[in-house]
Amino acid sequence: MLINLFRNGFDFGTLIIYLFSMSFVVFCTLPIHEYAHALVATKLGDPTPRLQGRLTLNPMAHISPIGALMILLVGFGYAKPVGVNPRNFNDPKKGMALVAVAGPVSNFIMGFISEFLAFLCLKFSIGVNASFLVSAIYLFFNYAAVVNIQLAVFNFLPIPPLDGSRILQLLIPSKYYYKFLQYERYIILVVFVLLFTNILTIPLSYITNFIYNGFRNLFSLILF
Repeated sequence: MLINLFRNGFDFGTLIIYLFSMSFVVFCTLPIHEYAHALVATKLGDPTPRLQGRLTLNPMAHISPIGALMILLVGFGYAKPVGVNPRNFNDPKKGMALVAVAGPVSNFIMGFISEFLAFLCLKFSIGVNASFLVSAIYLFFNYAAVVNIQLAVFNFLPIPPLDGSRILQLLIPSKYYYKFLQYERYIILVVFVLLFTNILTIPLSYITNFIYNGFRNLFSLILF
């Protein structure tokens, strides 16, 4: 995202709004994402997130400096993973999958709400000269919506340590899944390289734009 701004050109006002929006994502969105994981795990009978201090919306309990920097630079990133003990679930595989899904779903919900607020700003500014404040609020929520959708799409990738890898264990035998996890540190490094070189960013952006446009089309039907 920030990299794209520098590539495409920007004004100082847009940069400030973008930085405020990304700060909102880092300090509000990511904690909600991780809290969703912790809450579902706790509801399913695992006290690990609560004992580790992760059943909270306090951003300091969740933020990963590298993951936050990635969000700022490319719009895709992560927070510190919530510790979960699947042995505390009645059905470990299903429990882990439900915990994993909770995070991206929270991002889709926040993306939906953010884009709805952005769309309202756009709707009520039609026919009048939109003030700088209205434009700033629109850009703020629009950036927040896009990044929330991107985070949801990114986290659904079946790559460790992303949430999609926990869903993957429902689909493949355990012995292959755990062998796959042995290469986690190497896989995530490859993912970082693919993101920064736009090889992975471009297809993820197509999916993000498809969902984003779906939200906007829905709001157009509802509000007009």
